[in-house]
Amino acid sequence: MTLARTPELCLQSLRNRRVSLVDKLEFHIDSLIDVLITKEVLTRDDREEVEYSKGPRAKVRKVLDILEGKGEEAARIFISVSSHLGESNIKTGDQDLKQTSEYLKVIAKHKAILKRRSECIINYNTRHGEKIHFSEHYVNLLIVKGHHCLEIKRHEVLTFGQQRISLQQKATEQRLIKPAQLFSSETGKKPAKKILVTGVAGIGKTVLVQKILCDFSNHKEHQSFDFIIHLTFRDLNLVSKPVSLRELILRKNGHLAKHLDTITENDAKLLIILDGFDEFKHYRGCDVDAFLTDLDEEGEVVEVLSSLMLGELLPEASVLVTSRPMAVSHIPIGSIDCFVVITGFSTVEIHDFFQCFFQDEELATKMFNIVAANELMLTLCYIPAFCHIVCSILKESNGLYPANPRTMTDIYVQYLLALVKSHTNNRLESLNNVTGMKQQNHLQEILLKLGRLAYQKLMNQETLFYSNNDEITSCAISSTFLDKTSIQEPSCTEDVYSFTHLTIQEFFAALYCAMADVPLSETLGSGSEYSIKSLPGNLDLFTRFLSGLLSERNQELLSRHIGFQKQKDKMQSFRLKLISDTQATCEDGAYILTQLHCIVEQQEVLLLQELKLQSLRINLSDVSLSTMDYNAVKHFLNEIHLTISELDLTGTNISTEALRDLQPYLLRCEKLWLGENNLDLEAIKVVADVLQASNILKDIGLGWTDIGDEHLFVLTNAMKTNQTLAELWMEGNRLTFAGLSPLSVFTPPLERVVAIWNNVTDDEGDRLNSLCPEPCFTVSFTENSMWKEWASWVLQRCEAVATVARKNSLR
Repeated sequence: MTLARTPELCLQSLRNRRVSLVDKLEFHIDSLIDVLITKEVLTRDDREEVEYSKGPRAKVRKVLDILEGKGEEAARIFISVSSHLGESNIKTGDQDLKQTSEYLKVIAKHKAILKRRSECIINYNTRHGEKIHFSEHYVNLLIVKGHHCLEIKRHEVLTFGQQRISLQQKATEQRLIKPAQLFSSETGKKPAKKILVTGVAGIGKTVLVQKILCDFSNHKEHQSFDFIIHLTFRDLNLVSKPVSLRELILRKNGHLAKHLDTITENDAKLLIILDGFDEFKHYRGCDVDAFLTDLDEEGEVVEVLSSLMLGELLPEASVLVTSRPMAVSHIPIGSIDCFVVITGFSTVEIHDFFQCFFQDEELATKMFNIVAANELMLTLCYIPAFCHIVCSILKESNGLYPANPRTMTDIYVQYLLALVKSHTNNRLESLNNVTGMKQQNHLQEILLKLGRLAYQKLMNQETLFYSNNDEITSCAISSTFLDKTSIQEPSCTEDVYSFTHLTIQEFFAALYCAMADVPLSETLGSGSEYSIKSLPGNLDLFTRFLSGLLSERNQELLSRHIGFQKQKDKMQSFRLKLISDTQATCEDGAYILTQLHCIVEQQEVLLLQELKLQSLRINLSDVSLSTMDYNAVKHFLNEIHLTISELDLTGTNISTEALRDLQPYLLRCEKLWLGENNLDLEAIKVVADVLQASNILKDIGLGWTDIGDEHLFVLTNAMKTNQTLAELWMEGNRLTFAGLSPLSVFTPPLERVVAIWNNVTDDEGDRLNSLCPEPCFTVSFTENSMWKEWASWVLQRCEAVATVARKNSLR
């Protein structure tokens, strides 16, 4: 097929062939630009603009964008010039690949190897030689298609003249999907090539990857691919010198060496999985300027991976990246076609997990009923890793300790005690081989060594480590919490260790900080100062564990069962710092969720009574809140009975059920911000109920919530009995003159209605204001004062988003 040269069709031909042109011209773009400048199709300013693009493929795209404004004659010249470049280099797809019997044998061998690697689950208590088949223990995860909201929001508040968020929310598919559907195209559109899977710690991201590998290797799903290459960022952390993509692939796939060129030439049939981006020690450096385009071109590992994600390397290959949310802002978001969120288990899946774990229906039901009676444990079990830990506690201790766990740290402490008890009972000799040292002292020493190792690696963003301490790696107790794998290095095979799960590493790191003879100012800060609110985002879970471990009840448990000395000075220091940080955060309106979780972990009413608050501002914005997050908010507000001067739930993906659950606290709010959430009619009815019942609510923010006139009529009816509402912000929605006009009868007390970026003209805005005693409707930026106030709001939102981003990027 050749490009059309028919008059008036050249530009359209460029649009139709855009993808193939990028493939064809990426290796010729520099010489092509020179020719186009000579023929005066491009100017030198155009060349400068193109040079800002990162990578040859991006340069081709930029040239095509520039040609859109140059007209048909420029497009015709471009077609004529480019038609002579690299015609033989254009990929023709599957039809050119020789599907020889040898090639098919390689596919079969690769699937057999993946099957061997993915068919079994190895748990800490798996007996030597015992196989637990993945298919027998896999429980469906809830997976939802979504979008990466934080990056979109940050972009939105910086370019606030456009209605991106509203459009994104309308277009977003919030529906459950199956793993097999990730790369399918049910709508007839082109399937997604680059997919980002996010989810909180322990939610099942790696389990999803194992499910994909297992189904592919068993010829069940994902058969549109010939090969799936699985790379983990844990392994990639060990690469310390320049490397090529070929080397990275062959590190664990040496059986593909002879055929890798054929496989990568047909990259449309290749899926590469990059698992655990948040564990990559270089994850902050993926915004690189240097790109690799060849399989054998060497570069820093971050350059290889960035080039792969951006499509500079193997442009037709599919790539799936998994990550915790705190690291995704460092992924080249522009390259991602589809965003997927794993939301964990429902109650049904939790029950199914218990059945799979215990392999005995009666016992599983008994244990599930124990958990179901404890609201906290049942709530935590929606996260698969926590569900496994809860089952492990129940199995090892045949139930729970007398004091039922009330927090996440309580559960991990019980997990520690159950495993230590189980494994030391069977291996007492391992604790008696140090002359003159009591068992308990030796146990403490081992646990603190594990903790120090966990802490040092966590602070360096590392999850893998070589064996440097034989006492730790050979000790039976240590092996309970550590996994060992073998890595093939050029000259030898090295044993590499990691904690059985990242949350276990975070717990042990907190155990070290809490129980070792090291001041908190040394581990959490510099000099004599440290601050809980300024700790980076990747330490949020660690901070919660630390708070729980420095509580009276867990100090008592660790003292009684392991013999640790109570750390009274640390307990008091942390408590005072938590009080002062929470007080400052409540008064300045900074992001507060970490402190709220720390307060829950303390489970100490007297702590909250020591808070001396002048005002109460709760900022939870720009993070999708979980059930545990809402529980932390409610725990805090149940004990603090002040009026809430401001509650910011902007961009939290709040549901109708969550709003209804928070309704008693919403009645205490003077300002309530619910923007950037997709609110349906039932959610608006909850807001209306609050508006009708409240006698203090002054400001409501419903911007970018996709509401229309039908929603506004519900609010209007509620305002008939309200005498306090002064400001109503509803920018970026679907409102019309007909929906807004009934609000005019409520002025005063209503002083301001902001309805910019709705379906209202300036003339209709004038008519709305003519209905009021004093003008109160703003439907566009026609007033200088509005610009100033809007700019102030944008600055405030940018600072709020930047705070979250800064917590996620600081070390």
